[in-house]
Amino acid sequence: MANTLRISGLASGMDIDKIVSDLMKAERMPLDKLKQKKQLLEWQRDDYRAMNTLLQGLDDYLFSNITLQSSMFKKTVSSSNESVVTATAGSSAANVAAAIQVNQVATSAVWLSDATKRVDATKRGDKASFSVDADVTLTINVTNGDGTTKQAAITVKQGTTLDGLIAQLNSNLDLGVSAFYDEQTGRVSIMKKDTGAQASLVLADQATVDFFAQLGFTNTVAGQELTGKTAGKDADITINGLRTTRSSNTFTINGVTYTVKGTGTATVSVATDADAMFNAIKGFVDKYNEVIAKINAELKEERYRDYPPLTDEQKEAMTEKQIELWEEKARSGMLRGDSILSSALSQMRMNVYTKVEGANIPSGFSQLAQIGITTSSNYLDGGKLIIDETKLREKIKENPDAVYQLFNQDGATDAEKGIARRLRDTIKATIGKIEQKAGKTIWTNQQFAIGRDLIEINDQIDRFEDRLKQIEDRYYRQFTAMEEAIQRANQQSMYLMNAFGGGMQG
Repeated sequence: MANTLRISGLASGMDIDKIVSDLMKAERMPLDKLKQKKQLLEWQRDDYRAMNTLLQGLDDYLFSNITLQSSMFKKTVSSSNESVVTATAGSSAANVAAAIQVNQVATSAVWLSDATKRVDATKRGDKASFSVDADVTLTINVTNGDGTTKQAAITVKQGTTLDGLIAQLNSNLDLGVSAFYDEQTGRVSIMKKDTGAQASLVLADQATVDFFAQLGFTNTVAGQELTGKTAGKDADITINGLRTTRSSNTFTINGVTYTVKGTGTATVSVATDADAMFNAIKGFVDKYNEVIAKINAELKEERYRDYPPLTDEQKEAMTEKQIELWEEKARSGMLRGDSILSSALSQMRMNVYTKVEGANIPSGFSQLAQIGITTSSNYLDGGKLIIDETKLREKIKENPDAVYQLFNQDGATDAEKGIARRLRDTIKATIGKIEQKAGKTIWTNQQFAIGRDLIEINDQIDRFEDRLKQIEDRYYRQFTAMEEAIQRANQQSMYLMNAFGGGMQG
């Protein structure tokens, strides 16, 4: 029992604790084996998960840089006269050259208060300053430059200053204006933030008309346009001979977004950014080579069976550097020859090498070799891809759509799918198999194979530790019994010596 009374060799002169400790070392050896087995499983689990992280990184790259058209089909746009027009293009824009003539730049509508009706923010001489004597709600029917309409309702509180009112007008999103007060002239300017000929501000009721009259906008009638208006204008442009108008100076036609800057002529050219596609593909090749190199290294890594995991007692007798060097060998080769990774590597090579079939391929490319990407002739490279950069750039310029389809064509069968789609399917399947074996950080041990083995080993360790406590207690009981027997014998010996010694003296 754990609370057994322990006597430490007072009678025998023996170091009982040392003897029991040495005896327990032999008893504890099977427990050390279990703990070592547990450590190996944990290392194997961690190495599997590291492989999944590696594969997920390749999958993320494929999706973000190869599958997404916005990454592969970036466009370069140039304007012969950026003071007239500039442009940007989305990935879906066609490669075009557009002759642009800007006849009129779009402008914003502006309303100015009456020059004869000065407004003062503070009192000037005997003239009263602007004031809000009672709460009022301003209701304004707004038409934007493009013809869309909204109604703006603005509640102005009693005591609001002129600066406070200007701030309210500017912050109202439905109104969409930029207003300011000029102290020098005593006038108020209100300008629509957007451009276009259809812009208008209509005061909806008499209370709103009366309020704006205090701001110098006189002679406005409820239900009609605010007075003092200079109408906005639409942009008037001619594109490749076709004259058209737009309410804004920025507009999009066929995936190209133009921004008009001034009147005049310019040519806007849109072309595929061959460097962007080249860099995306080169990045894929580099990432692919990194992944297969690391998987190959794991599959071939030496397993040092003479270097089992260290026990706690062994670590206590070693320096940190010695522990580091030992464990480097002890955890080597955890995935040597692993069937999941071997199968994945073979399938990834097939994904890359096999010809892409399907409807979109006859007019394009069906194999990586056709665009300058081949396999290393050195078998030690394990299937590493090599790029002929000159050829790849040529093929991208020649037919960028076909290059994209080689990687991303969809199909009912694996043979009909593009290389990136095949690889992503293989990666997904491999990650799933590894997770069934080694789980992931958010899973419990019960959810994957190695985890269930760890549960079993932990149970064995707990049972064995209970057994060791019982064995240790048994040893101490035995030595305690021996000590007590020796003590009784010593007492009897002393008694006899005293008895016989006393008789001789008599």
